[in-house]
Amino acid sequence: MTDETHNAIEIGRRAVLRSAGAAVVAGLVVGSASDAGAQGTDAMPATARNEAPLGARLQGVQHFGLTVQNMERAYQFYTEVLGGTEVFRHGDFQGDGVQNTLLADQEIEANTRGVNPRTIGVPDLRSGAQRLDVRFIQFDNMVLELLQYREADQPMGSSKSFAEPLEHMSPAFPRMMHICFYVRDDVDFNKFIADLEAESARRGMTQVRANRTVRVTTETDRKAAPRSANTNRVTEAPSDGWELIYCKGPEGEQLEFVKALGPVKKRFSEALAQRQAIVR
Repeated sequence: MTDETHNAIEIGRRAVLRSAGAAVVAGLVVGSASDAGAQGTDAMPATARNEAPLGARLQGVQHFGLTVQNMERAYQFYTEVLGGTEVFRHGDFQGDGVQNTLLADQEIEANTRGVNPRTIGVPDLRSGAQRLDVRFIQFDNMVLELLQYREADQPMGSSKSFAEPLEHMSPAFPRMMHICFYVRDDVDFNKFIADLEAESARRGMTQVRANRTVRVTTETDRKAAPRSANTNRVTEAPSDGWELIYCKGPEGEQLEFVKALGPVKKRFSEALAQRQAIVR
């Protein structure tokens, strides 16, 4: 195969994946950036807005942040596999202002415990011994921010973070969060999951594994489960019409992919309309 043929196939594959994987956060299931209370549609003057309830001063969720161990691997997954678009990247953040803004509460905690801040995962951005890099990735109505704290002698995009990753990634742990992507209504959900796993495996991202709706006790069992076991379809109200799978991302992060169809989609639409009426 020539390099030109390989490149053409790769471009085609990415285009297909972007089309299938175009997604938004489930919490904003039926909204879009243009209808989510954008500025310019409100008649409320600024003086009144500043005295309004806190919720009326918000425009919604701007981004979710994910601290990663391997920046390039995570970036490849969220852009090349899931089809997100890079907004910009910035890095080498260090200094007193950055340390105070991001880590003051953790430094207070370390002082209270009488321990070295590093032992509880607090980097030293103040002196520049460690640095912070970020990359913003745009999806339909949500931005994902990838963050990496690294040693100063490590290059940007390093595969090695300052702190070791958490070993226990069960979604049952308090404070554990997940990122949820919204699959388009006309997409074959079972095939989407199969393609997601295959594309990730092709790139060596072995952590990207979706759960099944049938009981499995080994990885062999999971792989052997029928494709129809990829998707959990909820039929009981008020979640009727909800389809979902849980999946680990390349960093071990918890991901969810959902569809919201029929009754549950209507409930989200009605809630969004009520929310917009209150804010405006």
